[in-house]
Amino acid sequence: MRFKFLVLVALLVLTNFSLASAQEINQQTIVKPTPEATPKAAKKDKKSDTKQSANGLSKNATAEQVAESVVFIYGGLGGRDYLKQIRKTTIERGKINILNADGKTEQATYERLIVRGDNLEKERVRFDQSFPSAKYALVYNNDKIFGVFNDAVFTPREDATKAFENQIWRGLEALLRYKENGSTLALGEREKLMNVEFFVLDVTDKQNRKTRFYISSKTLRVMMLEYEEAGVKLRRKFYDYNYAQGTLVPFRSVLWANDKQIEETNIQTISFGQKVEEDVFKES
Repeated sequence: MRFKFLVLVALLVLTNFSLASAQEINQQTIVKPTPEATPKAAKKDKKSDTKQSANGLSKNATAEQVAESVVFIYGGLGGRDYLKQIRKTTIERGKINILNADGKTEQATYERLIVRGDNLEKERVRFDQSFPSAKYALVYNNDKIFGVFNDAVFTPREDATKAFENQIWRGLEALLRYKENGSTLALGEREKLMNVEFFVLDVTDKQNRKTRFYISSKTLRVMMLEYEEAGVKLRRKFYDYNYAQGTLVPFRSVLWANDKQIEETNIQTISFGQKVEEDVFKES
């Protein structure tokens, strides 16, 4: 009788565990580095390996271990393979506030369409913005950027082109797909800001674009990234994290240029895997 009772208790525990959300699962279990992210050299120092932080990474974690753990978390504990499987296409809609050349804030609705490529060079992205006075789109296709206004193709201003390019190459995907992009990693000293400890990870792509990511050492979520463009220091912060189809998404982000807020983006709806027409990425 006692044996049957213990079996029943065990089954109830396992059932409750399987129903727990990804956020409620013990961090030390879910962030264990994958075998490919654990260098052989780390195995030599068994004493160092036993010193684990709250998320399961050792105190002497390498840049690759940190990066791979972040990919694992954003993939809903399924990592790179799950992200690739779920995010074959993206349809994102929301609102964006932009500081214009006159120093005034303009609000627009937007739609972002993405067809995933093997890497960001092969990505296809269309970003439609609807302002009260105008509606136009910027398109990234085969590493080329052009604009569309009233079905007519135009060449965007250099600053608009660079800002759009940075959305793609200086965003979260630069870290989540560093391997596919052939980027290099460098892990700096940990920093503590507002009582939160961060891993500081630099990701440099093949075009020598370096983006610094501030990753919470507790949750392994990217809370901030920064980079420089033409002597201007840009910083983007991420808020309101939630899960969309099992993958982690920040639903709000704010961009600063030299400590002045120039953009705020709020996602209203986002879905992955739906059909996106190929024609929307064509020049003609």
